[in-house]
Amino acid sequence: MNPHALSILLSSLAVGTITTLSSSHWFLAWAGLEINTLAIIPLMTKMHHPRATESATKYFLTQATASALILFSTITNAWATGEWTIITMNDNTSTFMLTIALAIKLGIAPFHLWLPDVMQGLSLTTCLILATWQKLAPMSLMIMTGHQLNTNLLITMAVLSTVVGGWGGLNQTQMRKMMAYSSIAHLGWMTLILSFSPNLTTLNLMIYLMLTSSMFLMMTTLSSTNINKLSTSWLKTPLLASSMMITLMALGGLPPTSGFLPKWLILQEMTKQHLGAVSTLMAMSALLSLFFYLRLSYAISLTTTPNTSNSNMTWRMTNNQMQILPTMITLTTMMLPITPTLLAMLN
Repeated sequence: MNPHALSILLSSLAVGTITTLSSSHWFLAWAGLEINTLAIIPLMTKMHHPRATESATKYFLTQATASALILFSTITNAWATGEWTIITMNDNTSTFMLTIALAIKLGIAPFHLWLPDVMQGLSLTTCLILATWQKLAPMSLMIMTGHQLNTNLLITMAVLSTVVGGWGGLNQTQMRKMMAYSSIAHLGWMTLILSFSPNLTTLNLMIYLMLTSSMFLMMTTLSSTNINKLSTSWLKTPLLASSMMITLMALGGLPPTSGFLPKWLILQEMTKQHLGAVSTLMAMSALLSLFFYLRLSYAISLTTTPNTSNSNMTWRMTNNQMQILPTMITLTTMMLPITPTLLAMLN
């Protein structure tokens, strides 16, 4: 892609998200979401492949539906209350439609079906943007309006998302689809705690962004798009392969990695709210996700590919573009000891 066009599109992505994050008026927030959607579509179609075009079309139709629903819910709320500000969604019908619209935007179950198919047709870099940056604007709106949304609806969607995210990833061999189902499961955890502790939702979002970014950057470095390609990574770069295994354990939520931190705090808060059955169901559904993370870890570290390599130096890496990767891997694994500091910052 032309560097000038790329810089304009990336700037538009940044402007759209920042506009939504900084707005207090619904129309401005909606405009930021639209800028975001329109800016990423050319990035999706830059591969010139039928799957990329299909992904961009699916993404556009879903996001356009969600945007229309957001606009309709805000107009309904303005009709009923006379208010356009984000924090005054007092009409029950409007808040219900808004919850559905934001769930479609984010890919929360049962409105998740577009996300795995869209991510499968994109390059790894565009998948990284879709799984991380594109979640910021809708999630910020959900956090701002969280105290007015229907708690029972959020809990139902959260439990469904973690179950679907774990169950859907079990039978996959494509890395991008696995990361899509991982994203759905993580969004379920964020949605669950939204009504009770928005600060924990923010903390979970930050850690999710770090873990997912680390994973996609390592996949890009190793050019791994499926399990078979991933199994050759140990011969090429043992250090990076072991780092990817630790990142997968963090995504699964195993201690002492950073991924254990949000799950632990969320289950603790849910127990305080006397929602023991929901907490048990969430913990058990997290085991489904952990199974396919363990499956990937096994493929990376405990299997050797039957293909012989003609190179004498397969462990040497020529790609020096991932300078941020060591920092991301360190944050992925080392944040648990600073839990009190993070909680103090959020509170």
